[in-house]
Formats: sequence, C-alpha cells, structure tokens
Amino acid sequence: MTAAGMPSVRRWPVISALGIVQIFAWGSSYYLLAVFAAPIAADTGWPLSWIVGGLSLGLFVAGLASPRVGEAIRRHGGRPVLALSSLLLSAGLLILATAPVLPVFVAGWVVLGIGMGAGLYDAAFATLGGIYGREARSAITTLTLWGGFASTVCWPLSALFIEHLGWRWSCAAYAAIQLGLCLPLILFVLPGNGRAAPAPEDRHGPIRLSGPERRAYVTMMAIMVLAGLSVTIVSVHLLTMLQGRGLSLAEAVALGALIGPAQVTARLIEMASGGRHHPIWTLAGAVGLSAVGLVMLALGLPLVGAAIFLYAAGNGIFSIARGALPLALFGPDRYAPVMGRLARPSLVAQALAPALGAMLLSAAGTDLTLKVLALLAAANVALVLFLWKGID
Repeated sequence: MTAAGMPSVRRWPVISALGIVQIFAWGSSYYLLAVFAAPIAADTGWPLSWIVGGLSLGLFVAGLASPRVGEAIRRHGGRPVLALSSLLLSAGLLILATAPVLPVFVAGWVVLGIGMGAGLYDAAFATLGGIYGREARSAITTLTLWGGFASTVCWPLSALFIEHLGWRWSCAAYAAIQLGLCLPLILFVLPGNGRAAPAPEDRHGPIRLSGPERRAYVTMMAIMVLAGLSVTIVSVHLLTMLQGRGLSLAEAVALGALIGPAQVTARLIEMASGGRHHPIWTLAGAVGLSAVGLVMLALGLPLVGAAIFLYAAGNGIFSIARGALPLALFGPDRYAPVMGRLARPSLVAQALAPALGAMLLSAAGTDLTLKVLALLAAANVALVLFLWKGID
C-alpha cells in the first residue's frame, strides 16, 4: 500500500515519467541562460547582467512560492501542482519568446520562478513522498540520476535550437515540450492521489514540530542555505577561479567537465547501497566530500582534478540527502510542507549567490574566495555533526 492508502504504484513508469519532466523543467529554466544569454544579448542589445539576473529573480520568486507549494502538495497531491508548474514554465517561456523590451523579459522570469518553485526537485521529492511514504528514498535517489542529465540533454539541445531557430523560437520550442511532453506525462502517468494523507485535524493546519524536531528543522535549513550559497557560487564562478589560479580557459573547462561524471558516480554508489543506512550518513558523506574538495582547492594543492571530483561527488549526493533526510525525520504526513519551507531560504540564497560571488572575487580575489567557500563547507560539517547528535 502507498502512503495514501491505495494499492502499490509501480515505480518505473512513475519515476521515468517524473525523471523526463525533471530534465526539461531544469533544462528550460535553471539551465536555460547558460546557452541562451549570449545570443539574447547579441540580438537585443540588452545588458548581459540584466539577462542573467533573470535567473536570480526566478530563484528568488521560487523561494517565496515554495512553502505554498508544499502545502498545496499536502492538500491536493503532487500531480495538479506539477501540472501547474508545466503550464507556468510554458507561459514564462512564451513571455520570453515574445518579449519586446527588457522589462517584459524580466517579468517572464517571475512566471518561470513560480513554475520552478512548483516543479523542481523539492516539489518532485514531496510528490514521491506522498506516493510512496517512507519507502520513497530509493525513488528520490533514482530521480536525482534522471535530473543529473538535465544539462547533458538540454545544453546541446538548446545550442541546436538556437542554431536553427534563433533564441525566441527556441524558447517557444521549450514551451511546446512542456505542453506536449511534460504535461501529458504528469497527467496520465503520475497517480492522482500522490500525497501523504494527513490526519483530518492537521489537513489544513500548520505543521507541528516538537522541540527536538524544531532544532533539527532549523539545523537542516542552515545546512541547505550554506550548501546553496557554495554550490551556486562554484557553479557560476568556477572557471573564473581556476583561471585565477593560473590555468588556461581550456584547462579550466576540462576540469569543470569532471563535475557531471562525479555527481552521477556518487549517486550510483548511493543507489547501490540500497538505502540500508540512515540518510544522515548520506548527508554526512555529502558535506564531508564537498568540504575536502573545497579545502584542497583553498590550500592550492596540485591535485585540482581530484579536488573538483570530490566536491562534485559530495554535491551529487547532497541532492539525495536533502530529499531523504526530512522524510526520515518528519515522516510522510508532514513531508511536503516541510520540504516547501526548507526550500525557501535555500532558493533565496541561491538567488543572491552569483552577485555575492562576483563581489567577493572582485574585492578579495580568487584565493580569499576559495577560503571563504572552504569555511562555509567546514561550517556545514559542524552543523551535520550537531544534527547527528540530536538524532542520536
């Protein structure tokens, strides 16, 4: 039986459908401007900083929306929320495609941001928690493998679209994918009651946490904020920092290419473990590997490739831990609203991180920036140890 009290739902169709939806949700929002920003600037003459700032605005809006998304999934299940996300992403992309002036383009990112809040990992994890209850951990792990291919699939696809269609029609093409592929998968493959049926008196009320649970919740929130800052700064500024250490652009790109394989390798190892260990072990491994990698970079050790691989491996399984640990700590009944509330400060931190990273690099240089990132990673290790002690 599922958490919702219905017969067991077959996993491979649900996870495969949700995996495809995640690839294109990430690819048509979070990863969009990596390929689109320069062609948009060249075609329109709009400032590149304002174009790229659209993603930061979208992440900020996603953070504001995420608690309501979690509550909506608790009340109505994941399918209608994810379907709404697909519609919003499509609408936002069409606004971008037809934007005559920069303010309209920026407004499109507000719509995209709401769609991101309702359709990226946190909403997908909450949906799986509603469908499979406490047995959702393996489904979450598998889903992150699918999501890990978003840039691998969508960056080449975006380049192909732009080459043949131009950036405006390319946005429209992604909107068509949302409506023609993702929306049908959500409506016709996901079960209609993907929610963890709460007790009647709690169905529409606030989530209730005991003292130890509240400490765990606040600690987990802090961990996600620090991780969100670090990973976004590294994602945006890694090539700049590596070049600041004397590497050529080609060498920096080659080393940066290790991130994808490292993330997938770590997720495969986590999957092979079969979820036999408590997810706090996964979180500890995630922050530990990331901290070792960033400390190696900060100390200027010659094994740059190994440092990046370790950092990326930790980041890869952090995505699993941030979905699996709240399920273990707070249970399926409260999982969706807890995930929604945990997501808000993390997404806001990710929205601010590119500008903070740029300011830090400009004011202090590469060496100090890497040291700050290493300190953030070390602080997360300490927070995980504190959380672990509370669980014990």
